[in-house]
Amino acid sequence: MTRKEFLQKAAIGSISMAAASGSGEPLAVYPVPPLARKRDSRRSIDFAENDKILRHLQKHGITNVIYGGNAFLYHVTMSEYHELIDWAAGHAREFSITPGVGPSYGRALDQAPLIRKHKFPSVLVLPCADPRDAAGLETGLREIAEACAVPLSLYLKHETDFGRDREAGLDVVARLVDSKICASIKYAVVRKDPKDDTYLASLLRRVPATSVISGIGERPAISHLRDWKLSGFTTGSGVLAPRLSRELFEACRRKDYAGAEEIRKAFLPFEDLRDAWGAAQVLQAGVELAGLAEAGPIPPFVSGLSAAQTEQLRPVARALLEKNG
Repeated sequence: MTRKEFLQKAAIGSISMAAASGSGEPLAVYPVPPLARKRDSRRSIDFAENDKILRHLQKHGITNVIYGGNAFLYHVTMSEYHELIDWAAGHAREFSITPGVGPSYGRALDQAPLIRKHKFPSVLVLPCADPRDAAGLETGLREIAEACAVPLSLYLKHETDFGRDREAGLDVVARLVDSKICASIKYAVVRKDPKDDTYLASLLRRVPATSVISGIGERPAISHLRDWKLSGFTTGSGVLAPRLSRELFEACRRKDYAGAEEIRKAFLPFEDLRDAWGAAQVLQAGVELAGLAEAGPIPPFVSGLSAAQTEQLRPVARALLEKNG
């Protein structure tokens, strides 16, 4: 791929990560769904049930989807990843799907040929917890982008994701944005008070807020959009309640922050359990307990909820889906 072709695809990726809703204004809400699996000996991916989740999102006006941590892509086999990418590519005309790659350099390069053969707008690079530093990550991420032939969405989950030297890591992020290697940043560093975030402030001194998406669901989304002017937000709970997520974003866009706070209240009981027991585990179970789709088992290295947790979650998940309408 030539430099010109890559930059053209990067522009498309940037537009996609603020994908148009048909109204002329970007609807920058990005559900991150679980990956439904069958209860067979292989825990096979259940594409019929995953289709149900996508259609539910589409019914309520959301067609941006990210398959990442909530789908446990950290632990999928390469054969499963091949199946997932082929299936996701089949929905490209109706949905803007961003698949995850990595988290390791080698795994991302193994996945790259599958990404390259399809027309995904970008890929989300899952954060790596293995040995790394800023300079090494910059080299690897540039090579991953070239191998995938699409721009990257970078995932900042901890201040040390780009190495121990925080400022050097943010300098790398900025260079990747400037060179169009990075189309967007999923910012998911949890703070007790999202208004008080020196790391985010340092990031935004280097890159425009329009390139950064709030990546922790509805709880900090209002502050991130109002106080930091981020461009949108990802959501797990919005898989159950996409209409409410869309309305929360639209309220923020109108600067009706009181209205957005009122909408957010519907998400908090479910979000509280996600925070307490594991965000992805609760979402996987909640999708099934609410009756949206048979999400099935969770693959190793993660275990599912206990029987007591399941019974506590059931009415909370159902209530959120019912509030969505």
